[in-house]
Amino acid sequence: MFSKSKINEPGSKSADESHASPAPSTSTGAPSASDYKTSAPKAKPPASTLSADLHITGNIKTSGDIQVEGTVEGDIRAHLLTIGESATIKGEVTADDVVVNGRIVGRVRGLKVRLTSTARVEGDIIHKTIAIESGAHFEGSVQRQDDPLNPGRSGAKQTGNPAAAAAPQPAAAAPKSNAS
Repeated sequence: MFSKSKINEPGSKSADESHASPAPSTSTGAPSASDYKTSAPKAKPPASTLSADLHITGNIKTSGDIQVEGTVEGDIRAHLLTIGESATIKGEVTADDVVVNGRIVGRVRGLKVRLTSTARVEGDIIHKTIAIESGAHFEGSVQRQDDPLNPGRSGAKQTGNPAAAAAPQPAAAAPKSNAS
């Protein structure tokens, strides 16, 4: 029923194409098969690097990857966060994957947290999975949660919601029965 025409293919230049009007290729308004081929998935951008001579005061938030070699005084939220050996972070760190080679003073939250042999962490670690290499210095507590990126949610879902949902229903029914 449908046939593929060389008119719609990008990059093909033929003698017939120079005489053809562009109206037939755009008159239907429906995208052709070649339109789908040209929209290749975007390549993952490289990690943003904060160099060793950089000192940041303030919070950093990205959906991408960050590699920190300098000093950050503030909270960091990222997809993949790599703390370099010369880096110092003073604040809360939250990422899907956290690799610590340097120093963190503050809480670490991550689905996967890895402390290498050069890591120095002073603070609590809330994780789903954790790896601590021999030689890493860690001072604080370690807590496993199924959803460490959302503080308070996992505890509220397990204990708070069923009790909270059950309590208002009898209380709401009681005034109605008293009013009748």
